[in-house]
Amino acid sequence: MADVLGLVNNTIEFSAVDGPGNRFVVFTQGCNLDCLACHNPYTINPCIDCGDCVVACPSGALSLDIAGKVAWDAGACAGTDTCIEVCEYDSTPKARTLAVADLVEQLRPAAPFLSGVTVSGGEATQQPAFVRALFSAVREQFPRLTCFVDTNGDTEPATWDLLDDVMDAAMVDLKCLDDDIHQRIAGASNARVLASIRRLAARGKLHEVRLLLLEGVNDADDLLAATGRWLATVDPRMRVKVIGYRNHGVRPSPIPLREPTAEQRSHYADVLRGVAGFELVVV
Repeated sequence: MADVLGLVNNTIEFSAVDGPGNRFVVFTQGCNLDCLACHNPYTINPCIDCGDCVVACPSGALSLDIAGKVAWDAGACAGTDTCIEVCEYDSTPKARTLAVADLVEQLRPAAPFLSGVTVSGGEATQQPAFVRALFSAVREQFPRLTCFVDTNGDTEPATWDLLDDVMDAAMVDLKCLDDDIHQRIAGASNARVLASIRRLAARGKLHEVRLLLLEGVNDADDLLAATGRWLATVDPRMRVKVIGYRNHGVRPSPIPLREPTAEQRSHYADVLRGVAGFELVVV
């Protein structure tokens, strides 16, 4: 299983914001949603090797190989975002095809200082066999570490079946309970997201539900209350993270997107507390 390959955008050796404790994070490349509020839109699509970034690269770290594929020389890279800024396809030439064994070796020196491993994205469930192989290797070689998935939840039940025995828990983003609004801001229905939340909770594999709230778009009091009531039918004591939208890193949007204030974020939490006794985290 160590030779199973995945398309990886980046890794972070230590993170305190991608699950409980101190975590090694793998960001996969590729997502099946197209969210207006995406904070890392360059992870949505694989590179199509158009070459626009090669011309624009200020450090000469990008080139086209003999097969017409964009090649990235990490050693020559100056670390600018020029390649991402000029890309019209929500991608990056810096994504790498890595084997599970490669990631295990990156993880090894950090393992004594970690609580676990999180696979995020992009969308982790777009590469379920890779995630399973990675988690299997972590469980075998670092049994103390927990294995989490950070997901949009828009996947088939078979994905959760495949990951069930190697995954400790998932953190699921719920963009909106109202399906029309969900389609407007994420480009797809929320039906599979809601089904994933129910399925994971029933299996004891739901760490938290994350609500990314955009002022004037998906933050109406009646909608928040309905969301709270629905979540309470799943688990009235579940962990719910209220996240205020931030402009940083977001693409231009056809819908005006505004950051909620600290007072608004506190109000969101009050509305949710009014319908259930959630374990609430406000950020």
